[in-house]
Amino acid sequence: LVTKPGECAVKIEAFPSPNFNDRKADVSLLVLHYTGMETGQAALERMCDPASDVSAHYMVWEDGRVVQLVGEDKRAWHAGVSSWRGESDLNSRSIGIEIVNGGHDWPLSDGTLPPYPDVQIEAVIDLCQGILERWAISQTGIVGHSDIAPDRKDDPGEHFPWQRLAEAGIGLWIERVESDQLNLIGRGLGLSDKGDSVLRLQDMLAGIGYPIEENGAYDTQTDAVVRAFQRRWVQDQVTGLADLRTLQVIDRVQALYRASE
Repeated sequence: LVTKPGECAVKIEAFPSPNFNDRKADVSLLVLHYTGMETGQAALERMCDPASDVSAHYMVWEDGRVVQLVGEDKRAWHAGVSSWRGESDLNSRSIGIEIVNGGHDWPLSDGTLPPYPDVQIEAVIDLCQGILERWAISQTGIVGHSDIAPDRKDDPGEHFPWQRLAEAGIGLWIERVESDQLNLIGRGLGLSDKGDSVLRLQDMLAGIGYPIEENGAYDTQTDAVVRAFQRRWVQDQVTGLADLRTLQVIDRVQALYRASE
């Protein structure tokens, strides 16, 4: 399979998928997914089925094995209808990694989300580091599927270790905000709220990159975007409610993204 020149610390097995075409834009994003299927084999077969219209550039197994399905110079079909920072056709603009994990679709018997094994995350880190060496992807262009499609996707989920990736130079992170560190007052924002406060919230989320209509109404779209934000940044509190802690984290992340540009 064709990739740009560069070494990768992790061993990669070729397993070509027929589901790709030519890019229509330069690569500027790295999109992380979970497979959301019962097994990795089922996910691999689906991404290689011409009838599925689905693929990714890479898939990472639980034991750290990495499979490449589509060359990095080609357009894999993983992002679907999505947007980030006002850009669409993210399949053309991104490299997609599927990480074998049942996620919300296949939770554990006790209802919790299945963990990502350490060896798998180490392989993801090695793979991402190689991709970032080969392509001009900014730290603000490293996203989850739920970031770019918040109205329909939950992956890679609130159990994904974004902080661990950030510590390895993949994406950004902020220190945890505790309730006693808040410098805001009030009750926060939620469904049915309207007005300037909601508009400011929507403006901040759009400033980070989230696809959201800035209409001043805390509607179902805003709720979905806040949930997506929380899955990444406030992982112990995925409610869709922009409480004071979430609002402060949104403000800090927006400032971090602005500073990183």
